Amino acid sequence: MRLLFLGDVMGRAGRDVVAERLPDLIEQCRFDFVIVNGENASHGRGITEAHYELLRDAGADVVTLGDHAFDQRELMTAIERHDTLIRPINFPPGAPGRGATMITGRNGHQVLVVNALGRVFMPPMDDPFRAVDNAIASCPLGEQADAIVVDFHAEATSEMQGMGHYLDGRVSLVVGTHTHIPTSDHRILRGGTGLMSDAGMCGDYDSVIGMELEEPLNRFVTGLARARFTPSEGEATLCGVAIETDRGSGLCTQIQPVRIGGSLSQALPQF
Repeated sequence: MRLLFLGDVMGRAGRDVVAERLPDLIEQCRFDFVIVNGENASHGRGITEAHYELLRDAGADVVTLGDHAFDQRELMTAIERHDTLIRPINFPPGAPGRGATMITGRNGHQVLVVNALGRVFMPPMDDPFRAVDNAIASCPLGEQADAIVVDFHAEATSEMQGMGHYLDGRVSLVVGTHTHIPTSDHRILRGGTGLMSDAGMCGDYDSVIGMELEEPLNRFVTGLARARFTPSEGEATLCGVAIETDRGSGLCTQIQPVRIGGSLSQALPQF
């Protein structure tokens, strides 16, 4: 089974590169399932229902979120209408929506997607390790689920790597989101789980993590806020990670970074 995960979609530039590039990529690489983190898709903060639908139309089977999940207030109710739109599973009890979903892929595969939020340098949340444990306990890999993907939205690469080793042998892929910077540590762990600390973003890299340069640089240099951060709208790079899984076990057999278009060096999946 072939799965594609795309990192944080950042503003208009990110939406445009996904809409332009994803359909051809799915056809070219024959991906069975696609997951897109959309938590910055709308003006760099959160996602609207319309932009969620845009990502779905481009080919996303599931859209995950993060700490900005409800920055667009309309999502407080809209998320309840969509089982393919999930927020972090370790939000406090009573948060709208769901943190995990089981979806049937293009070739009939059953894929469990779990979204969790880290706690290092992040707002206080429930224990993500226990929350993910509970989500996968009733849906073991290779039995009820043909593949399990965990989007761990976290600030610290140490916590991302910790989650990967904690789940090694029990899920197909653990991939980090949130920092918007793609890491080069993609690998298959000893137990057969694919890991990449951060998938990067789908957005304009001639920026500061997707924002126009001027105001972030001003704040670094002067320590003063003079304007709002504005999403950069230059040519974007589509960033993520692709894996192939074993038909029987659901564990990862191949893992490759994906970078298409824009200013980063290209990396196309070659299965």
